Amino acid sequence: MLPILYSFRRCPYAMRARMAIILSSVECELREVLLKNKPQAMLKISPKGTVPVLQLQNRILDESMDIIDWALHQNSSRVHACSEHQSTLSNDWIALFDSKFKYHLDRYKYASRYKETLEDHQNECLQLLMELESSIESAPWVFGKTISLLDICILPFIRQTKIANPEWFQAQSFSKVIALLEHFESSALFTQAMKKFPLWNLDEPEIVLFPN
Repeated sequence: MLPILYSFRRCPYAMRARMAIILSSVECELREVLLKNKPQAMLKISPKGTVPVLQLQNRILDESMDIIDWALHQNSSRVHACSEHQSTLSNDWIALFDSKFKYHLDRYKYASRYKETLEDHQNECLQLLMELESSIESAPWVFGKTISLLDICILPFIRQTKIANPEWFQAQSFSKVIALLEHFESSALFTQAMKKFPLWNLDEPEIVLFPN
């Protein structure tokens, strides 16, 4: 039985899980879902109801970082091998993006939903991206010619920051971050990860192999 990946195309967590699976060249069955109409088959194995969810023969992984770790454990040959310094830097930035950056991004992007001041959270995102700017060592990816775990994990969130206000994003002075995102969005990996698939329907199941 192939691993089954429950995913939602626009979710940044699902996006980074799909990228890791693509890079690992591990084949799975992809089930595209709507978060406002979550299938019972997914909720049965992961009651928290978030994506991504990876169903393996002997366990369920329902955190994106666990899925990424699993995928790269199968094959990490296409991912940058970090030095000790880079590994520490990467882990610190991933933790920061998953906590502080995502907190402010949500309140910037959905200010009306949270009923908070957009500019305050936009400025917090700006400060973190400026700090990231000084940590980027090379190009076109953060650590050089090969994509790294850090790139995989943070670029979906940086992309959401741009989508929230493209003119503001492009006007900022974090030129390395902008170049990094532009390279990512023009890459074959991005195109493959963001390919549209039909919604999975238990009544009319269609097996979608991913990556295909």
